[in-house]
Formats: sequence, C-alpha cells, structure tokens
Amino acid sequence: MIIWLNGAFGAGKTQTAWELHRRLPGSYVYDPENAGFFIRDNLPPGLERDDFQDFPLWRSFNRDMLNYIAARHGGHIIVPMTVTNRAYYDELVGALANEHQVRHLILWASREVLRRRLASRLEGPSSWASRQIDRCLRSFETEVTEEKVCTDHMDLGQVVDTIGALCGLALAEDRRGPVRRRLDRLATQLKHIR
Repeated sequence: MIIWLNGAFGAGKTQTAWELHRRLPGSYVYDPENAGFFIRDNLPPGLERDDFQDFPLWRSFNRDMLNYIAARHGGHIIVPMTVTNRAYYDELVGALANEHQVRHLILWASREVLRRRLASRLEGPSSWASRQIDRCLRSFETEVTEEKVCTDHMDLGQVVDTIGALCGLALAEDRRGPVRRRLDRLATQLKHIR
C-alpha cells in the first residue's frame, strides 16, 4: 500500500511518516521533495520556478519512481508530501491509485496550530511555509478534499495510531521510552532542515 500523507506545511507530515515507519515493519519512506531539490539545483538561471511541483518532470519522475518501488517492494510506502493542486493530485495520487492500493490522508490542522508548529521550527510569519497556510487550507476545503485526520488535539503517537486504524495496519507497539522518542523526533527534524 502507498500511504500518501498530505497536509499544509507544519501539519506534521514528515514526523508522522517517520514515526509510522518506525512502527510499520518493512515500510519505506519516500520523499518526493528530493526530486524537486535536484531539479531546482540543476537548472540554468531563468528556468527556475517558485514551486518545483509546477515542473511536469517533477510529477512524472515521482509517479514513475513510486510505480517502480511499489512494483518491487513488498512493504508499505509512506509518502509525506503536500499537494494542493487538483490536477497535480490526479496526475500523481490518482494515477498511482489506478495501479496500486493507495490511501491518501490529509493531516489537517487549524491556522493557529500550523503557525505555532512552524514557529517551533523557527519559521516566522514571513517564511515560505507560513505564507502557504491559507492556500493549503483553502485547497483542502475545495480541491483536494479526501479524508482528513484532524491533528489539532492529538499528539504524534495518536496521529500514527489513527492512521494505522484507518489504513487497517498492524502497527508494532512503540516500546521506546520518552527520552528515546524525543531524540528520534529531534533527529527526524534535524535531518529534514532544508
């Protein structure tokens, strides 16, 4: 199964993906942003765009890569990626669902919670992620409106348990102590600073 975790920036997609991975033996986390960074870093001046999702190459590469992995990997694939454009969603998630079992879940959080979470990552109100909040929330109400998991009043463990239940997954028990859990989450956060 491909588990696509969508949501606004600050909704907790990356932390949730890696926490789910820790509790789902044989799973793999695939990050579509890496293709975007490669494209961005390898274009001559004048060809860049504000959002790498606007490159058809980004969409086709990630779709092809996920098709390749899903056809050969025996475990679940977890994909943390914001997609708010319905046409892009159909081109990626919709196309993948035609060939594989896909569960698409939107990690939903209120504007206030998103701002607070971004601030905890030292992203102020003028950061790129903060400026995308309204666009993302609007899209998740009007364009990409599939199943939502409201995360405002849940901790990370509860979010993962909810996703596990919604997807019918047999999650391993989290036997880590609070210090180890915190260190793992900090490591995930540091690893994904871009």
